[in-house]
Amino acid sequence: MVRSRAIRTLVTLFFVIIFMACSKQKKERVINFPKTDLSLENFIPKPLQVIPSNNGFALDKYTAIYTSKNIEGYEDVGKFLAKKIKAKTDLDLQVNVNDLPNIETVIYINQSDSLNVEGLEAYELHITQDSIILNSNTAAGSFRGIQTLRQIIPEVSNDTLIARTKIWTIPTGKIIDNPQFEYRGSMLDVARHFFSVEDVKKYIDILAYYKYNVLHLHLTDDQGWRLEIKSWPKLTEIGGSTEVGGESGGFYTQEDYAEIIDYAAMHHITVIPEIDMPGHTNAASVSYPFLNGNGRKLELYQGTEVGFSTFDTRKDTVYTFIDDVIREIAALTPGPYIHIGGDESHATKKSDYIYFVNKVEKIVQKYNKRMIGWDEVATADIDSTSIAQFWASKKNAQAAVDKGMKIIMSPAKKAYLDMKYDTLSKHGLHWAAYIPVDTAYIWTPESYEGIPIKNILGLEAPLWSETISNIEELEYLAFPRAIGYSELSWTTQENRDWENYKVRLANQTPFLDRMNVKYYPSKLIDWKKNKNKYKKIDKD
Repeated sequence: MVRSRAIRTLVTLFFVIIFMACSKQKKERVINFPKTDLSLENFIPKPLQVIPSNNGFALDKYTAIYTSKNIEGYEDVGKFLAKKIKAKTDLDLQVNVNDLPNIETVIYINQSDSLNVEGLEAYELHITQDSIILNSNTAAGSFRGIQTLRQIIPEVSNDTLIARTKIWTIPTGKIIDNPQFEYRGSMLDVARHFFSVEDVKKYIDILAYYKYNVLHLHLTDDQGWRLEIKSWPKLTEIGGSTEVGGESGGFYTQEDYAEIIDYAAMHHITVIPEIDMPGHTNAASVSYPFLNGNGRKLELYQGTEVGFSTFDTRKDTVYTFIDDVIREIAALTPGPYIHIGGDESHATKKSDYIYFVNKVEKIVQKYNKRMIGWDEVATADIDSTSIAQFWASKKNAQAAVDKGMKIIMSPAKKAYLDMKYDTLSKHGLHWAAYIPVDTAYIWTPESYEGIPIKNILGLEAPLWSETISNIEELEYLAFPRAIGYSELSWTTQENRDWENYKVRLANQTPFLDRMNVKYYPSKLIDWKKNKNKYKKIDKD
């Protein structure tokens, strides 16, 4: 198999080279490129290795895209790249079309088993004057590689103008890259305030650009239940009718959820659904009162205090309900994970909590999923296949390590996107800390609180929505900090440097402006001024 793939690669590259040579005989261009240095580009996250060759590749109407054929996903990646180039430059690049006249340069997206680094998302970019060859082990790796390529296509066509043809000069050289962590995520809380399918899609667009590969959706809480469960329709009819502050709430139909799943898959992002329990369950218990275990009068809730709700953990019908919910969600969710919450269950007795988590872990496993829970779940008798998400307790994180579990790093003091930047922030909370842009970047997830790197699955930046109710407010809290977390997730510690990073961050403004992102303009960053106006958002 390896040998046949290598032969296919060589044959395809041979024909690409011959095709280019024939094209050059038809039409010779003489282009005096400005001096370019690939190592000075504003990559985020920073690649593993960048080797400049100080020349230029001409991206223009004489460029075509070719991909490995008959290998799942590669042509889709090529078409995705073509769409993004069209949105940025208005160039219509053809994908896998033979006999194109006057083609002078090519972008070739190639499946290869011979990379300098191993990994499902590893890739290499070889950029010369005539060609860009992107090699990867998988379509996911090629997708990460084209995000790097997107970042080095100039935002504005102010290069050379030849024969009335705009040319975007891409610096030449070689990039070798591979992520440090396999899990690089952000969580969006749609339970406290509901966000539309289009809002979620826009968030996915931006996350994908910075090489995130996980979107964790916090779908249920005291204030709302946001995903249709056909076997228990009152969850959304009643539980989905409110949100913090008294607005009307909302929910995703199963078709809406499938649309989000599919859109994320196009961006090689895994969606992780969270059904929070046994606490944070008031919306569910109001919908179906037999679930309630706290003995209090049930009312729809629109506040922000936590810890008062719990399921009745000793009632068999509660587990019948949970089985139905997990069964339906597992069938809708192709990813390997289901998140059960498990945090802040202050109204649940300790013995009842352990009993509950143990039983729910088995239900999740019954449907061939891997359980994730906030770090409190490590206090139960769960096995090493389950994952603890460290948000607050070093003791709980250590218990997870002792059980041989993997840990997702989300310490509230460092990684919570809902924390205010400073005392002047318009939105957010500060119960954990103020997290300015530099604090969000200058920490070491590889060794935070003594957790061994071998136990760390990756990093996730959660965005809770108590204080935000629309996409603009979401963007204010998420960006630019989520951009920094992408680098902490992808780039090795020795390649990270605040002084270098803040320069690269300052140069993200053209992309953020074109995407109409209402980011927080931290005074710590000397933001690049952008005089250009963009008429459309770069999205699919």
